[in-house]
Amino acid sequence: MQQICVLGATGSIGRSTLDVIGQHLEQYQVFALTAHQRINELAELCIKYKPIFAVVTNKEDQQQLQQWLTQQGLATEVLQGKEALCEVTSHPEVAVVMAAIIGAAGLEPTLAAVKAGKKVLLANKESLVMSGALFMQTVKDSKATLLPIDSEHNAIFQCLPSTFDSDLPKIGVRKILLTASGGPFRNTAIEQLATVTPAQACAHPNWSMGKKISVDSATMMNKGLELIEACWLFNAQPEQIEIVIQPQSVIHSMVDYLDGSVLAQLGNPDMRTPIAHALAWPDRITSGVTPLDLFKIGHLDFMQPDEQRFPCLRLAKEAIKTKGTAPAILNAANEVAVAAFLNEQIKFTMIKQVIAETLNKLAVTDASTLELILTADGQARRFATNYIKTLG
Repeated sequence: MQQICVLGATGSIGRSTLDVIGQHLEQYQVFALTAHQRINELAELCIKYKPIFAVVTNKEDQQQLQQWLTQQGLATEVLQGKEALCEVTSHPEVAVVMAAIIGAAGLEPTLAAVKAGKKVLLANKESLVMSGALFMQTVKDSKATLLPIDSEHNAIFQCLPSTFDSDLPKIGVRKILLTASGGPFRNTAIEQLATVTPAQACAHPNWSMGKKISVDSATMMNKGLELIEACWLFNAQPEQIEIVIQPQSVIHSMVDYLDGSVLAQLGNPDMRTPIAHALAWPDRITSGVTPLDLFKIGHLDFMQPDEQRFPCLRLAKEAIKTKGTAPAILNAANEVAVAAFLNEQIKFTMIKQVIAETLNKLAVTDASTLELILTADGQARRFATNYIKTLG
């Protein structure tokens, strides 16, 4: 019976994880669930899965949730704060940690799980975007098992041989083909993008996701962050990764080999597939996902991304080439800009403007320690916030 800690339990990835676990209760038991704001939803999940611990952000929510769970006769202990997140992810009884907290907030508890040598299912791409070199070195030093949950990176992982040891040319890989849906605006006239609303940006044609990641998909910053993540996960240079728009979201990514073979991982657009794969790896378990019907799909389309339409892609590529704290600055500015767009403070097209200005004005420094990375993150957030105020 493996004990599982789910960071970000009330989000789409967290709920999908619990759905898979719920199908295999003879193998997995929920040790801890965490949430930031959706306390009522967390309470419902605690009743269903009966974790040992629940973790929330602030004292008020802690007291309220603890009182409510106690009244329900549950023994779940409610903890609070960043230290509690790190405590549950590194707990000796925990075997697997699903790292599904969105944004920079997920970095420290995910890193704590890695340091503790856990099997870490990484859905928090910001951990690698912000601290790639430090994060991967910690994985190596602690002998943790790191398995990617993003459907694209999980697909790449599945298409690489089990003997892969961070040397792509050694195993005959010519290129990684990182697929993207293109989001809701891949065919929208560029001059119309300035007027799109948060509701339109969040209406992804294929995937059901949270608001922040949906906007990232609409700008294709999500793919830029995934490119940075892929560089660290697979020890690849940006030039070894090509982004391919595959609108049906059926091919989740591909690996191009020197002998002319291209291996692809296909499946319906449902996050339970990569979650089940990583959870059971190296074995396979059922996920509850409907089998792929190729006859129903009928055809698959491919196109190159237009960086004039999606300038955030270019910014992400420049950041990973610069390295140091540049990716952390990029990520922080993007989080602030997306939040401002969702709050209708800036236009959709201003997201890339905020990111570019922040990258241009802040000095890139060494990213060898968590303190340096978090300092850069804080500086970028403050600059981006102040810059947005000047945009009116």
